[in-house]
Amino acid sequence: MTALFALATAVLWGLADFGGGLLTRRIPALTVVVVSQVVAVLVLGAVVLGTGAWHEAGPQLWFAVGAGLVGPVAMLSFYKALALGPMGVVSPLGSLGVVVPVTAGLMLGERPGLGQFAGIAVAVVGIVLAGGPELRGAPVQRQAVVLTLVAAFGFGAVMALIAEASTTVTGLFLALFVQRVTNVTVGGAALWAQTRRGIPALPAGTGPRVLWGLLPALAFVGLADVAANGTYSIAAQNGPVTMAAVLSSLYPVITALAAFAVLKERLRTVQAAGAGLALAGTVLLAAG
Repeated sequence: MTALFALATAVLWGLADFGGGLLTRRIPALTVVVVSQVVAVLVLGAVVLGTGAWHEAGPQLWFAVGAGLVGPVAMLSFYKALALGPMGVVSPLGSLGVVVPVTAGLMLGERPGLGQFAGIAVAVVGIVLAGGPELRGAPVQRQAVVLTLVAAFGFGAVMALIAEASTTVTGLFLALFVQRVTNVTVGGAALWAQTRRGIPALPAGTGPRVLWGLLPALAFVGLADVAANGTYSIAAQNGPVTMAAVLSSLYPVITALAAFAVLKERLRTVQAAGAGLALAGTVLLAAG
């Protein structure tokens, strides 16, 4: 069950990142984050009301608040780093966030077998290579590296925090709702501050109508991200966190494959090799 839900997480995160990347070509990244999360809040709010999940409110929801605070910071740091580039360096570094939940699992006493350790090592190398790292001395601004490492730590912290935010399915609905409300609060405040400084929330010459046209895509990104957090939480609660974290972090492979299938982007040799290594690591982990 852990492997199944973790792989589902990778697919959902990979597709959400792909959709988010496409949307940021049309509207600012912060607007994408806020609007997509507002949709997620509305859907999760209905689910919480329908299931009576609010009855499971408790101290563990502070983990969800923490994930909600860290998530927007990580995402915006990652987008900013991608803008500074080069993407071929930033993207693989961003995937190193897997180290955070893996370390947390080891500190909590998990001791994977030799085959699983080998699987973790092979999969992490594959994940990094799947991002298509530029290995020929591409210039990298120090700010881009710092922002990417902040994003990587943030992504990993969200994985670790959300796994601790609930112990039941209905509790998970409530935790995800709290996380998303926090996301919208933090992101909305940042968007308001940005507009106060004269930076528009939408491209010049457009208005709210552009959001209506993109609403289905924005809803998909927000809901896919929520679903990914949910499947990851289930994976981490039903098996080793180390396995759940590594398998879930295969999402760069999914993003690269989606770009290949939809945008006809050719996979570089290093990306194809990385995808193969990630698959091999997955097999080792599942077999272990």
